[in-house]
Amino acid sequence: MLEDIFRPELRSLKPYQAATYEAGMVRLNANETPFPGVDGAGLNRYPAVRPEALTKRLAAHYEVAAEALLVTRGSSDAIEVLIRATCRPGQDAILVCPPTFGMYAHYAQVQGAAIIKVPLLAAAGFGLDRAAITAALTPTTKLVFLCSPNNPTGNVLKLADVAALCQSLGETGLVVLDAAYAEFTADSQAFMSLLDEHPNFVMLRTLSKALGLAGVRCGSLIADPVVVDMLGRVLPPYSFPAPCEAAVLAAMEPEPLRAAAAQVDALKRERERMATALSNNPRFTRVWPSQANFLLVEASDARGVMAAAKAGGVLIRDFSRDPATPGCLRITIGNTAENDQLLAALE
Repeated sequence: MLEDIFRPELRSLKPYQAATYEAGMVRLNANETPFPGVDGAGLNRYPAVRPEALTKRLAAHYEVAAEALLVTRGSSDAIEVLIRATCRPGQDAILVCPPTFGMYAHYAQVQGAAIIKVPLLAAAGFGLDRAAITAALTPTTKLVFLCSPNNPTGNVLKLADVAALCQSLGETGLVVLDAAYAEFTADSQAFMSLLDEHPNFVMLRTLSKALGLAGVRCGSLIADPVVVDMLGRVLPPYSFPAPCEAAVLAAMEPEPLRAAAAQVDALKRERERMATALSNNPRFTRVWPSQANFLLVEASDARGVMAAAKAGGVLIRDFSRDPATPGCLRITIGNTAENDQLLAALE
């Protein structure tokens, strides 16, 4: 039944048959040049159609089966592929809960899909309005995008709320949880149980934040193997570059992973220090609790804070014009020196 969620033309699509590679065989089937190029790095050859070694390594890292994971070029790539694979232009819709990551709505607009907006409950710490979401669902709502910790508010959603929405959507659509900042929470695997309980649940993970690999652009979509198979039909072959795969595999060796975990712990401590310092600064009327690597703050003069930060050599993100976050700014947690530079600029 999961296949029925996807566009009918995709269900009947035969995947493109890319040139194969077999060890020890001369490869004259892919129209590549035989010359190894710069420094003999072998970049004259296409990478694997799908990065199998990386898929297996990421699956082990997230403790899921390899057939339940699709490697994407950052989690943003996964968002775009999900919308493209499920939403027929002018017919289907996605549901988002602002304030949240803007790329969900952006890709829906590009696809020509409708966007249903059910705001988070600011008075309840930006929690989900389950009743309003359920009431807003229609038979053509193919995707419900959630983010936990949510960007830009930093709060974690309740497991029971997400599970209930999976149940409400049933066999007509997918609930997509964007967990880009999960490593900064108390339990990064908190929502993984939903993968076994609800076939229509999808989780997005990324190595851009906690592992410091934003420049590599490596994301993972974790879902029922049927969903992974359907989405794989949309991705082009050779979509993940060989140097990026090598960089990720090197970063996921035991010692780099231990170093990354230590850096996450350091950022958590800086997050709490910054929250306290900003709460004591008269420029700010509120600092929201966060389980991500950023803080959402409300300023009495958002424009003045932006100007003061920039004058001090620091860039922060302006969300004050968003109706869902009036007067608010988002501040990424940097290292101690960077954070001190911002605090000094705002004194």
